[in-house]
Amino acid sequence: MSEVLLEVEELDVRFPGRGGVTHAVRSASFTLGRERLGIVGESGSGKSTTGRAILGLIPRPGQVSAKRLSFRGIDLMTLDHAGWLALRGRRISMVMQDPRYSLNPVVKVGEQILETYRLHHRTTVADARRRALAMLEAVRIRDPDLVYHLYPHQLSGGMGQRAMIAMMLIAEPDLLIADEPTSALDVTVQNQVLRILDDLVSKSGMGLIFISHNLTVVSSFCDRVLVMYGGRIVEEVRADMLREARHPYTRALVASAPAIDRPVAELATVIRDPEWLT
Repeated sequence: MSEVLLEVEELDVRFPGRGGVTHAVRSASFTLGRERLGIVGESGSGKSTTGRAILGLIPRPGQVSAKRLSFRGIDLMTLDHAGWLALRGRRISMVMQDPRYSLNPVVKVGEQILETYRLHHRTTVADARRRALAMLEAVRIRDPDLVYHLYPHQLSGGMGQRAMIAMMLIAEPDLLIADEPTSALDVTVQNQVLRILDDLVSKSGMGLIFISHNLTVVSSFCDRVLVMYGGRIVEEVRADMLREARHPYTRALVASAPAIDRPVAELATVIRDPEWLT
């Protein structure tokens, strides 16, 4: 693996409540270099919570603990508010699942991208505007000047997702966490967004954590895959070897995914084993 950017060792995320403590992430451990790392699993398996915990975005009363949570030598568990402000966006960015709820609805798209750049770089408004337009062009928006002056509700799902990616990448982070970045898109737009991410990762050399429930996309796009079940990482496998995975949960997920070239009368179901949680 290339230079290690992120080290996660025994990450735990808990949410106390009246009925007891809910363990959203249990003893998760992995490392990330300048590569594309996929995290897959069913809804509620802990994928998004893992990404948010890395970026310090677990709201109270959530509790995060880890034996080690380090980004390029920075101990993320000891950062204060000022430390997180310096790190988020500039060093680590996160593309949320639905841009409709992540973009400010009353601020034009271009102004939001411009503001993100100026938060992390000392520059003039004119220079930041030029960079924002260039970033919109980099994510393959045909008319950057037009989109710059639009409000989020005026964008299609695909354009909104591209604008969100542009905002998260304009500060040139070392690590991008993409949480279901293609889940709300049709297949054509989905492929375009994946090509954009692939180009940006290849050219900038940043690390990418790609969170998804779509095994087909992950197997063709990522380098490695972490499989999560009940908050635990039950298996790590090379993306191109996903169909040869050993853990029964991974094999069940692969078997339950429909394949056009192998039609079956009935899709496989996941038969769960309580031991997977222990």
